[in-house]
Amino acid sequence: MSATVIILAALTAFLVVFTWFSSIREKRYHGYPRFFAFESVFVLIALNWGLWFRDPFSIRQIVSWLLFAASIAVVAAGFLALKKYGKPDGPNFENTTRLVDRGIFRFIRHPMYASLVYMDIGAFLKGIRLSTAIVLAAGLIACGLTAFMEEREMKAKFGEEYLAYMKRTRRFVPFFI
Repeated sequence: MSATVIILAALTAFLVVFTWFSSIREKRYHGYPRFFAFESVFVLIALNWGLWFRDPFSIRQIVSWLLFAASIAVVAAGFLALKKYGKPDGPNFENTTRLVDRGIFRFIRHPMYASLVYMDIGAFLKGIRLSTAIVLAAGLIACGLTAFMEEREMKAKFGEEYLAYMKRTRRFVPFFI
């Protein structure tokens, strides 16, 4: 068995445990499509592993690395804003008691999932093929479903306040989408 398969299996096992403890156990079902959103990133990385540093100064590679950097910045900003402004209920930082609309959440509703979108596209750009395009499409659909399902959960939790928030923000890219 190759090291790539072992690493992919280990990451998948970690993701199953993470999904259970962070969402499913608390009856927050956006964890199901989120599992596939994460898994698509893992698979794209595994499929393109040998291409990561090939032709490092091509536009495709530079854009890929910029997307990875943006992914890290966005997820870090989202995590910090949830911890600082959300007043999490218990150890799960996602289970906020307040609607977070400050920090990066002032511009996008789903920085964590936006991070996955950026990571998916960045990993795809490392090696553009039909197989990686299919995985990318599945990952983007999973991110969209995750966001949609979480928005339903947040509407139920925060009501009109969340509906007003949705009108002033975008899902994944500030001022765009």
